[in-house]
Amino acid sequence: MNINLTKEDIIEIFENSISFIITLAMFIYGIGKLIQFDEAILISKKIPELTGMELMWAFYGYSKSFALVLGFFEILGGTLILINKTRIIGCVFTSTILINVIIQDIFFDVIEGALRSAILYQLLILIILWINRKKVIDSVKALYKKKQSKFFSKKYLLKLSIAFILFIVLRITEYYITSYH
Repeated sequence: MNINLTKEDIIEIFENSISFIITLAMFIYGIGKLIQFDEAILISKKIPELTGMELMWAFYGYSKSFALVLGFFEILGGTLILINKTRIIGCVFTSTILINVIIQDIFFDVIEGALRSAILYQLLILIILWINRKKVIDSVKALYKKKQSKFFSKKYLLKLSIAFILFIVLRITEYYITSYH
């Protein structure tokens, strides 16, 4: 049996393999949230005595529900990346999680291995987005496609004026709902 792999086949194989790496990592980190921050409640130091990582760990460990929601989002992101039809949205979704992790790892002095892992996974996501750059560019163009109507038409100005008045009403309502009296 003679199977000839094209350049596109090789790129697809490569994209799938790095998708598997990211997905596995997101599953491990997501499932790990079930137990990851349990020891945080055992920290008996005063706040000024905590290292940045201990402080972050205590913050995440304070609420088990919060950690579980984070884990769910990591698993969801990995799942979206695993499925070819949702891969691009999964990359964008997971990037928001990983960029947050990278920033926290830097500013809270989390162990370097964790930082390097998050950066690696983010770089792999950027490679996937680069491989699919035509789809990404087409999607962005579709989002910003100009409407056929004139910008300063009477109807547009009326809609903008009504929206602004509604904005003021909603902001006043928000103030009374959220302020302490």
